[in-house]
Amino acid sequence: MSPPPGEIPGLVVRAAAGDRVAIAELLERYRGRLRRMVALRLDPRLQGRVDPSDVIQEGYLAAMRRIDEFIRNPSVPFYIWLRFLVGQQVHDHYRRHLATPSRDVGREVSIDRGVMPGASTGILAARLLGKQSSPSDAAVRAERKAQLQEALERMDPLDREVLVLRHYEQMTNGHAAAALGLSQSAASKRYARAVQRLREILAALPGEESGP
Repeated sequence: MSPPPGEIPGLVVRAAAGDRVAIAELLERYRGRLRRMVALRLDPRLQGRVDPSDVIQEGYLAAMRRIDEFIRNPSVPFYIWLRFLVGQQVHDHYRRHLATPSRDVGREVSIDRGVMPGASTGILAARLLGKQSSPSDAAVRAERKAQLQEALERMDPLDREVLVLRHYEQMTNGHAAAALGLSQSAASKRYARAVQRLREILAALPGEESGP
């Protein structure tokens, strides 16, 4: 549910002034959405080594240090700005814990003149298969996952990211456009193209039905 007009800017200003209640309210308001975002972007090798809650907390600390920048120049919605700062923490954990980036880690998405890791194609493939079917044979499922992941990696990175933002992070088209630095028209066209491509990919997998 969207907050009443003016509520979030008011919380941001109070948080910038050091109001701990406002900081706590902002954290709780966005924790669930940010946790989903982090989960989609954590390399499987980091699971068990990096706690998404810690990543989110690090992002909030960064936001508190830089919140005056946002107040002076709110070029994107507050959540998109905050989400990007949390995404930067994910990126930092990749560099800190993984000596050699994985094929997923290398796919970064430019946002507001910076970068954050794109969604893991391995995690995305597992979620899509989990939604579409439940094959009893683990070997068959693993083969399908590998085929689906390979196909997802061949998609245009921005198309794939728009799909993730709209379908899994449940963003509006406007927020997805702001997150990726696209016009709303371009974001909408990319989403339609990505959905169609995903349906084709899923239809080509043995035993799979059409996509979302």
